[in-house]
Amino acid sequence: MSEPVEHQLNVPDTVAADPAAIEILRMWWSNREPVMAIKPAFSDPAQFGRMLAYAARHMAHGYGVRHGMNEKQAYNQILKGMSEVIAADDVRTLAEPDAAKGSVQ
Repeated sequence: MSEPVEHQLNVPDTVAADPAAIEILRMWWSNREPVMAIKPAFSDPAQFGRMLAYAARHMAHGYGVRHGMNEKQAYNQILKGMSEVIAADDVRTLAEPDAAKGSVQ
């Protein structure tokens, strides 16, 4: 996996300075589909939903900054995409073997 330096994500300083910070999700677009590594770290799954809602808001802001899009319109498009996947009946989860542990996670 290689991408231009300007597209690489960095750990924010506030996270690096927080010894209690927990990485919850890594996500890639690979082979025309989403691929992710997840950690269900919250005892209440609704908290993960809240985190996704924050991510949608922040991503809409990012589309405004990086692509000059109207932030509200970008947010609505993100919600539209989320709604399409939520309503779909063909979404499946495939677990890859964890190479470090030799088992499926």
